[in-house]
Amino acid sequence: MMQAQTQNPIAVIGAGAWGTALAVLLAQKGHAIRLWEYNAEYAKVLETTRQNPKFLPGLSIPEQISITSVLDQAVADCSTLVMVVPSQVFRSVIKQIVACQAKPKILISASKGIECDTLCRMSEIVVQEFLPASDFCVLSGPSHAEEVSRGIPTSVVAASASRDTAGIVQELFMTESFRVYSSTDVAGVELGGSLKNIIAIAAGVVDGLGLGDNTKAALITRGLAEMSRLGIALQAQAETFAGLSGMGDLVVTCTSRHSRNRRVGEELGRGRKIDEILNEMEMVAEGVETTRSAKKLADAKQVEMPITTQMSRILFERLDPHIAVKALMQRSRKAENETREWSESEGSK
Repeated sequence: MMQAQTQNPIAVIGAGAWGTALAVLLAQKGHAIRLWEYNAEYAKVLETTRQNPKFLPGLSIPEQISITSVLDQAVADCSTLVMVVPSQVFRSVIKQIVACQAKPKILISASKGIECDTLCRMSEIVVQEFLPASDFCVLSGPSHAEEVSRGIPTSVVAASASRDTAGIVQELFMTESFRVYSSTDVAGVELGGSLKNIIAIAAGVVDGLGLGDNTKAALITRGLAEMSRLGIALQAQAETFAGLSGMGDLVVTCTSRHSRNRRVGEELGRGRKIDEILNEMEMVAEGVETTRSAKKLADAKQVEMPITTQMSRILFERLDPHIAVKALMQRSRKAENETREWSESEGSK
């Protein structure tokens, strides 16, 4: 299937597994790609070997992808930027791009997280530092780079305040094996992609403790409930959390062998300390810092998030995971869907 090429190169900012996979997908559609890797020595490895052995081994990087560690070279004359950097450095990289006097028409975020200091989502950072909301789009959903890079059928969501922008991004990424839906619920799509990483760490704890399928099913289901509660409090649409960027991403991240966040939880469940686990990892497990941010947001909005609360205690207070499980199971009785308090008359009907 022939695809229209953009007039200008597309800059993919971040050469981790997901950035590399997206760069290759776009190159295969005929686009000229500039892939930015912050480490100059590793950028040379990528350029000379046309491989990404550290983050996505076995994938060949096409020749139409130019690789650089010089940011102004990467973004010069690019009308489209794809941001695939860790959420906690997102703002600093945006500021560097602004200093390069880049003038993109669209900025696409494929980063999943919430900035710890400000509790901002990536869209809010872009609006504060760089571009109007209509020029921003978030791309999110159940999409492990290891599978996308092999052409395994995948579906994601492109969300923007502008339907036109969402449609452009939808067309940009769509292939026979990579299906993109559009949305205008930027907050919901961003929060779904961020908060599910907390529940994925908890799912890993379940695995590390040797608990069963019943436990994990309950965790995923109730995890989705508290994700939705916080999302609604932050003006997101409830139905978004039942979609690809909510339930879809939650299921894949909680169950997949590719999930870094699930792996962190599994090691925690086996009794290891978080610092030790993270020091051994090449890639970032976004859920760790997102737990801190989500707990602050939940407290500020007075939203009950029991799983997030217990994960915060495990990660930052060194709570024994066995005690956290017991605390969750022994909470007071609840109705499954507590949208309002029943009056005595309603309860007797």
